[in-house]
Amino acid sequence: MKSMTCNQLGGACEQVFSGETFDELAVQSQHHGKEMFGANDEPHMAAMGKMMVLMKSGEMESWMAARKAEFEAL
Repeated sequence: MKSMTCNQLGGACEQVFSGETFDELAVQSQHHGKEMFGANDEPHMAAMGKMMVLMKSGEMESWMAARKAEFEAL
């Protein structure tokens, strides 16, 4: 089992997500992001804005690959 924080996954806090695969962490992170969006949590909203920039610039795929590599190295 490996763990990464919300912050390591592009978020804004130190909540820990754990799983056997990177995809498991990604699902947990997305669920957390939706909760924070619903709560209009300002730090997470800013982090989501940065993610939107990555998506629009076409850099999201390489960013995700780097996070997955970080997970695999744990």
